[in-house]
Amino acid sequence: MTAEAMEASPRQGVAAADDEPLRIALLTYKGNPFCGGQGVYVRHLSRELARLGHHVEVIGSQPYPVLDEGVPLTEISSLDLYRSPDPFRTPKREEYRDWIDGLEVATMWTGGFPEPLTFSLRARRMLAARRGEFDVVHDNQTLGYGLLGGPRALGAPLVTTIHHPITVDRQLEIDAAADWKRRASVRRWYAFTRMQKRVSRRLPSVLTVSGTSRQEIVEHLGVREDRIRVVHIGADTDLWSPDPAVAEVPGRIVTTSSADVPLKGLVHLIEALAKLRTENQDAHLVVVGKRAEDGPVAAAIERYGLDGAVEFVKGISDAELVDLVRSAQVSCVPSLYEGFSLPAAEAMATGTALVATTGGAIPEVAGPDGETCLAVPPGDAGALAGALGRVLGDAELRSRLGAAGRARVLDRFTWARAARGTAELYREAVAAQARGGAR
Repeated sequence: MTAEAMEASPRQGVAAADDEPLRIALLTYKGNPFCGGQGVYVRHLSRELARLGHHVEVIGSQPYPVLDEGVPLTEISSLDLYRSPDPFRTPKREEYRDWIDGLEVATMWTGGFPEPLTFSLRARRMLAARRGEFDVVHDNQTLGYGLLGGPRALGAPLVTTIHHPITVDRQLEIDAAADWKRRASVRRWYAFTRMQKRVSRRLPSVLTVSGTSRQEIVEHLGVREDRIRVVHIGADTDLWSPDPAVAEVPGRIVTTSSADVPLKGLVHLIEALAKLRTENQDAHLVVVGKRAEDGPVAAAIERYGLDGAVEFVKGISDAELVDLVRSAQVSCVPSLYEGFSLPAAEAMATGTALVATTGGAIPEVAGPDGETCLAVPPGDAGALAGALGRVLGDAELRSRLGAAGRARVLDRFTWARAARGTAELYREAVAAQARGGAR
């Protein structure tokens, strides 16, 4: 072991043994599971790592993660500039604590998104103060400058999850922008992706959730392929499971859309529903997510007269969410792109038939068309309507797809499996540091 490695953590050489628990700092700058897939990832991965016997401490900022019992949370508070009900607020003078707070506000005032950078700087300061307490630091897609510097700066070797390059989101929003002002605004908001690209290229160990994401990380971010490991994530198959006692609601389609952005393809599903209802008046859509008062989705609902056929639900419990999916005759993932698609895996785990696009890594999760799902091209409302109509009108097809989908998830996509694969990568990072260098 090098002097640098010993200084970083005196237990690293011991912790690399397969039968010894690891002390893990799991970082997430945006960890609430109701804000998107990153929060779901942190909650379930931390729980399963703890079940394997590891000591996991989640370090997060607002909106704070929701964690299971036995997983401690250490809060790194930001100025919470995007909180409800006063997003983009100007803090009071007494709220400022240091220069990082000033940087956070200045970036927001100039139209940028500061949280990846400012969280990384705060996390670096905390980890430096707690040197020797962790065997490995796992960053959940912060990709901020503050996390560079290796074990000398962070006190332990770094493993980083990149779910997918955010440059993909950026380009889709630019392509959908109505005018040059909107395009300029999108470019400024996503300015942090330049930092993420630079940081990614310097990371010793990257974990991603699909083969598709791996290839895009190489192409978009310039990360060397030999530094990237794929560890599939998945569903909590005890929670997300079939229950014959939950009655199927005729015509019900359910989808998850945490934001009204082009990436999620919700506007195409709204258009598909309008087509579908010309032949099936029972067809209706329940969207798990917040309803936007304006924007493309709201305009489409009004244009097609679908106010009574589209319902948005938000803030329901896990049990209520699972029962909602169980009650649907079909679950739909209409996204133009996904780095993995947890909603697809979770719906399949309940035995609910799935209609999904072929955007990004969705086929890697959903499986072959006609076997475990019905697959359609992204952005094709006509094809989406046709596939949804087939599933709604054929009970035997629903049953066959649902059973095959659950079997696929049980075989490939569980959180227990994800935790084991992630822990293997931790041990490789610790062992590489003990040998005197990163991979």
